[in-house]
Amino acid sequence: MAETAAPQPQDGLPLRERRLAMAAIALAMTMAVLDGAIVNVALPVLAKDLAVKPADAIFVVNSYQVAVTASLLPFAALGDIFGFRRVYLPGLAVFVAASLACALAPSLGLLVAARIVQGLGAAAIMSVNIGFVRFIYPHKIIGAGVANVALVVAVASAAGPTVAAAILSVATWPWLFLVNVPVGLLALAVATRTLPATPESRRPFDGLSALLNALTFGLLIVGIDGLGDPGGAVRGAAEIAAALVFGVIFVRRQIRLPAPLLPVDLLRIRAFALSMASSVCAFAAQMASYVALPFYFQDVLHLSSTQTGFLMTPWPIAVAVMAPISGRLADRYPPGLLGGAGLAVMAAGLALVAALPTGAPVLDIVWRLTLCGLGFGLFQSPNNRIIVTSAPRERSGGASGMQSTARLTGQSLGAALVAVLFGLTHGSGAGSAVTLSLSTAVALSMVGACTSALRWQRNG
Repeated sequence: MAETAAPQPQDGLPLRERRLAMAAIALAMTMAVLDGAIVNVALPVLAKDLAVKPADAIFVVNSYQVAVTASLLPFAALGDIFGFRRVYLPGLAVFVAASLACALAPSLGLLVAARIVQGLGAAAIMSVNIGFVRFIYPHKIIGAGVANVALVVAVASAAGPTVAAAILSVATWPWLFLVNVPVGLLALAVATRTLPATPESRRPFDGLSALLNALTFGLLIVGIDGLGDPGGAVRGAAEIAAALVFGVIFVRRQIRLPAPLLPVDLLRIRAFALSMASSVCAFAAQMASYVALPFYFQDVLHLSSTQTGFLMTPWPIAVAVMAPISGRLADRYPPGLLGGAGLAVMAAGLALVAALPTGAPVLDIVWRLTLCGLGFGLFQSPNNRIIVTSAPRERSGGASGMQSTARLTGQSLGAALVAVLFGLTHGSGAGSAVTLSLSTAVALSMVGACTSALRWQRNG
């Protein structure tokens, strides 16, 4: 008797379902990414309303960041074990509920606790969003799907301060969280109906590895943040050292496991490992620029906060324009070459910004920042495409978690580098600190361009 052929996995969703599924992912990702930065602008007002010191109010930001970074990989592993829907949908529900709790929090302690829970929900969303793309889009146009996610992440990352300023101009700080409730409920309703079922491995969950992961990344992020505080530099260095110790134990444990929480087996894939390095460098360069440029605009050019927000806008707009184009290009041309070219363009734009003379016309600033955004947009979609497609299909969750972890680690590193450089150049003026920070961003971009180009093979 002839053997029955095994059923082949469906190659993406029909067009209507695909669009609805991506709309749900876009709404949830926008909220999760925005909430990483949207509160920064409101910290002075928040500290006054809750009657706490500004330094203590920073915990509202750090608690979310640590919760997201420390739990991304465990949620990605749970996605591979139980299917992405069983991680994504509860995570989105938790995020919405925690957003409401943040808005209603009467004290700093309760607000920080709600932010931790909100960060856990955001991590569940972020951990599998790229992995979902592999099941939503047909393989031949997967680059377009990756580009759409890249577009949402890039624009949401850049638009945080602008969105916060717009909300605070007409409402109080709790509305920064309340706006998530109707948007999140809409995303949850659409996602429940449209997101596809994905394979389940049903392997055991490794709780010890999850704990080591949380200690490693949690201490690393807290330590990096501490380096920017002159009074906390020693403590920050100690936390980073502890993170390295736990990290070594964590990695050694993962090497022995057949399906590790930290996908070290994926890092043995050359293209995947180089993509991770490129992503860390690119996001570190981007965040270093985002942190340093407002000081240049306000302290050197003496522009207002509104004018600064306007001048920061060309970068995310250029990313929004280029990301879908680069996604389509990545389906036809070597993604490694496209990513390397993109970061080289971004480095050139940053170098031109660093070389701006005092009193430069606004137009000169705008076209240089536009060049930076075009370069970053050209890089991100092809890089994410390699991350998705170089990993085995059954490891899509782990690949997605690593992609988000690389982004958050790079952003934290970039912000910390600027804080350290500003501290080292204290007394030399903001212009010197900004120039040094932008030069560091140029170097990071070029390192990322090199690691990206190393993935190029003539067979694509």
